[in-house]
Amino acid sequence: MSLRAVKEVIHTQATREGAGVKLERAFGFGKTKEFDPFLLLDDFRNNNPADYLAGFPWHPHRGIETITYVLAGSVEHGDSLGNRGSMTAGDVQWMTAGRGILHQEMPKGDAQGRMHGFQLWANLPASLKMTAPRYQDIPASAIPEVTDDDGTHVRVISGEFWGKKGPVKGVAADPHYVDVSVAPRRRKRLKVDITRNAFAYVFAGSGTFRDASAPQAVLTEQAIDPHAEAVYDIGNHSLVLFDRGDEIVVQAGPLGIRFLLVSGKPIEEPVAWHGPIVMNTQMELRQAMHELENGTFIR
Repeated sequence: MSLRAVKEVIHTQATREGAGVKLERAFGFGKTKEFDPFLLLDDFRNNNPADYLAGFPWHPHRGIETITYVLAGSVEHGDSLGNRGSMTAGDVQWMTAGRGILHQEMPKGDAQGRMHGFQLWANLPASLKMTAPRYQDIPASAIPEVTDDDGTHVRVISGEFWGKKGPVKGVAADPHYVDVSVAPRRRKRLKVDITRNAFAYVFAGSGTFRDASAPQAVLTEQAIDPHAEAVYDIGNHSLVLFDRGDEIVVQAGPLGIRFLLVSGKPIEEPVAWHGPIVMNTQMELRQAMHELENGTFIR
């Protein structure tokens, strides 16, 4: 087994999207090679309804898949094909935009006004960018959950993990997406296929991720002993981008740690990107924008 080195630690940046929704962006609009096939990850977490109720009114998508995972509150959604629905705590929606769709998402808080969820964008290969749009709406009850003997708990959204297969199927990037909770002060090894790009996004508690070598800018123990194992103390709103290897090791802090562990097979194709439209060439991007302007975007 080879331990995955920590390639980079990224802290979220506050931003606004939609009609002014305040959220935290872990990555996006850049570094597509390091995260390939993933393009963007947003953490929309807020206890103030004024910061999120304006929502994400009608907007286009083409050439990508969007994965929405709700932890608190709800999200009402609708699209130009007449689909309507609502996601509540624990639910997942996997939307394949394909050749094009107009979409809206309107968040609502729970009884205490809390709203929390994530949206991850996954790229589509050139051969599938103009495929027909489709949805996979997954209720919380359909997502497998496993608890290990040491208290480590996982929800398997897609891919296979600890013998359980997530309910999301038929996705081009074949992503593995799991929600991991490690009990306080526990150390856990988790396998990740060596051919995949992988990251962990920490959203509760804290802990350390250990490896054999790492960038000097974030070393702690190695600053004293150059031969020591590198240690990363990672807290809330932090993303760990891993290098190649087939497992990661996490040491939970005194309050435990909870994170999304996501990996996918790189597509390794050119990316031409403007907002929620992602194509392979600037010509294709200009064509999409032209279709938006003349009303032929939806086919």
